[in-house]
Amino acid sequence: MAESENIVAETAEKIFADLADAQTINHDKQGAWKAPLWQALTEAGLPLSWVPDDLGGSGASLAEGFSVLNVAGRHAIAVPLAETMLAGWLLTQARIASPEGEMTVVPAGPKDRITLNSDGSLSGRARGVPFAKDAKHFAVLASGNGSNSIALVDAAKCRTESGTGLGGDHSDTVTLDKVPPITIKPAPKNFDQTALMLMGGVVRSLQIAGALEAMLDISVRYSNERVAFEKKISRFQAVQHNLARLAGESAAALAAATSAADTIVSATSLDNDAVFLEAASAKIRCSEAAEKGGGIAHQVHGAIGFTIEHILHRYSLRALAWRDDFGSESHWAVELGKLVANRGADELWPLVASR
Repeated sequence: MAESENIVAETAEKIFADLADAQTINHDKQGAWKAPLWQALTEAGLPLSWVPDDLGGSGASLAEGFSVLNVAGRHAIAVPLAETMLAGWLLTQARIASPEGEMTVVPAGPKDRITLNSDGSLSGRARGVPFAKDAKHFAVLASGNGSNSIALVDAAKCRTESGTGLGGDHSDTVTLDKVPPITIKPAPKNFDQTALMLMGGVVRSLQIAGALEAMLDISVRYSNERVAFEKKISRFQAVQHNLARLAGESAAALAAATSAADTIVSATSLDNDAVFLEAASAKIRCSEAAEKGGGIAHQVHGAIGFTIEHILHRYSLRALAWRDDFGSESHWAVELGKLVANRGADELWPLVASR
């Protein structure tokens, strides 16, 4: 990790440690912690990390932004930091300035479509949009007339139906009915919905990897504190085996997510096989690790890990919820299979060995 990445990640870590302590948040039923946290993140320029200075952002690199997302995953924060970062990145692709405040991306699933009408308005429905209810603006990728466009939309002009994800955060349905965008510009050549979903998938992969790191830390600490039959449960072979498995899942997720992030950082375009292979594989592997790792962590904790008072569920449930955003592992497994099949059997090994 470069020195600048360290500085940005350390800044995010300090803000989360000071204002997003999991135990404090767990006991705050009114959500009073959210405003101070968002204010601190905004003052540090983190929500618009990927937006250049001349477009209203802080001009951080892709690598620096990815490091922030991994830290955010380790704290399982319930504010739209990742969504606003991704929205700012999408708007930047069309050189659209980002406004202040919370944003999210529409659509957030590969099967939903937003259409650009002949009069310049936008129509369509997107399901499972994270934090749509909290967003002041939407960054929208729309298709029409054989090309793609990127638009900034006032969230108040859209109809948003509330929904809740596994982690308890907003996962809403957004309907655009001939909504006039604030700004709309053509998307770059070859930039399509697959590119957006791949970028979103890497964002979620890094968050899942971070959450698994936190679950491992919590589980190891608990196993060294909990005493059963007059000895710490960490001394039982079955518990040691489970913790080793959890460490393996965490390491695999982190390796896959960071490899995909590094590939995007070094790529000149998202429209290439290397990015597709890395990003799709990362989303698949991290999603599998979220299921396996979460189950192991709860098994180590026993009944107490399932209680609402314990912090473990903040990480395990969010990691599971992030599996479905920007394409589930099933979706990307099918798409990855199509890529391999289209290239032919002789190209399989060169494709895998090149990474």
